[in-house]
Amino acid sequence: METTPVQQPVSQTQAEEAQRLAAEALPAAPSLKRKVAVGRFTNATRYGRALLYDDERDPLAEQASDIVSNRLAETDAFIVVERRDLELLEDEADLTGKQMDLIGVDTLLVGSVTEFGRKTEGKAGFLSSTKKQAAEAVVEVRMIDAKTGVVFATATGTGSASTEAGETMGFGTRAAFDATLTDKALSSAIADLMTAVMQNVTARPWQADILKVESERAFISGGRSQGLKVGDELAVMREGEAVRSERSGMVIRLPGEEVARVRVTGFFGDTELAEGAVVTLLSGRLPTSGEGHLVEEVRS
Repeated sequence: METTPVQQPVSQTQAEEAQRLAAEALPAAPSLKRKVAVGRFTNATRYGRALLYDDERDPLAEQASDIVSNRLAETDAFIVVERRDLELLEDEADLTGKQMDLIGVDTLLVGSVTEFGRKTEGKAGFLSSTKKQAAEAVVEVRMIDAKTGVVFATATGTGSASTEAGETMGFGTRAAFDATLTDKALSSAIADLMTAVMQNVTARPWQADILKVESERAFISGGRSQGLKVGDELAVMREGEAVRSERSGMVIRLPGEEVARVRVTGFFGDTELAEGAVVTLLSGRLPTSGEGHLVEEVRS
């Protein structure tokens, strides 16, 4: 009779090392940053929920969301856009009298803390005693195409943290409740899943909008902060026709077609999310407008 192996929680050190190796394995050229937003995170466990009201934010879920945002920003492979505190941003815009200009993203991350638990174990002998505290966490994340709302990948991370203290003949350390184990186990689980998040998001081709076309040059969204450099070669794609499946009801976009190759010759804009690039025609033919077309990275 076959048995299914149980996935063991990984330590924070192991998870961070795996994340570092995954980052090094990402393609180095071109290294174009994707725009990612971290959305709703929930606590699907009973931990810490006894004293919460329905309209209160769950601290464990909030912490998981914050850690994911920080880990994404630390990789320097993504532009992380705020989405969770959108109501606060809207209130601030109302106070200043300025209209919010929300930036579209490529991928939306939502997730849940699906397992969390703490335990304390102790051993007592004639002259000695030990006490061990441990915490384990499982976090699951869904990667959603922001344009279609379709989940294109998922990732699961497990993590654990522990501390141990002992004393002999009354000498040694006494272990009080260690609240930091919760933070460490959660951080370890998220570090474990970041490898899969980075690989799945960057596996999708980087794309940009065509803002304007002038003869044999065009202006596109995306600039230096996303990794573009003067001399980079990009493909101009005609988007495939969108057709609706009678069986599933879903709109399916047919494969697109490359119509031109362009080269980056300059940049414009002064902020990370409001910058663009100037491209000139290398081969093929530029469309008369950007409607129905986009620019895509060229992968070897």
